[in-house]
Amino acid sequence: MAGRRVALGAAACALAVVAGCAPAARPAGGSAGTARATTTSSPAPPPSTTTTTEAPSFTSSVATVGAAQLGATWHPGCPVDPAQLRALELGYWGFDGRAHIGTMVVNASVVPAVTQVFAALFAGHFPLSEMVPESAYGGDDNTAAAADDTSGFNCRAAVAPGPPQWSMHAYGEAIDVNDVQNPYVDGATVIPPAGSAYLDRGTLRPGMAVPGGILVDAFAAVGWYWGGTWSGTRDYQHFSVNGH
Repeated sequence: MAGRRVALGAAACALAVVAGCAPAARPAGGSAGTARATTTSSPAPPPSTTTTTEAPSFTSSVATVGAAQLGATWHPGCPVDPAQLRALELGYWGFDGRAHIGTMVVNASVVPAVTQVFAALFAGHFPLSEMVPESAYGGDDNTAAAADDTSGFNCRAAVAPGPPQWSMHAYGEAIDVNDVQNPYVDGATVIPPAGSAYLDRGTLRPGMAVPGGILVDAFAAVGWYWGGTWSGTRDYQHFSVNGH
């Protein structure tokens, strides 16, 4: 957070002014009637006041997680164990224009890449609504999307036609960013429903993923793929290591 340092010189200035108005000391041993020189000292100038504004810096940290922390987002039979996952604390800018710290769970193997992405987003002041693990929503992806959450790991099946298959989120190798500003669109289905206000992708608004924008470029720089280029369905919020 921004800090300010203000040096206060008011008290020192006041004392100096009082000192300057006092009469000079009378020389000892002087005879009556002899003219005496009077010396008046000028008030001392106040100390200089310096104001500095330090821009918030991007911060990140990583920690191991256990099954209890993962809650309903993990269960036996998932394609990865808790030991393969990490909780990342990442700095981000909110839509309120202030810096925040959020948490997401990802695969340990992608920690450096994810950290690089969010450092770039922070440097570019790209806003996020919130960043909490999906365990806060009981692993309910639609509820998390309605809250406009930015999150990673959730052991669930992919939202796709055909036989059930694991989503890349189940491996901790996919991230959804700003679900409302970047909805999942499959014909008339829009997830979350509030994302309908952002179906016009030609009108750029804060928090949106668009070709050539900072969000898409930041993920592309680490070799991740964007669901906004899929044919048929468009998953504007979705980024993954392999495009699935």
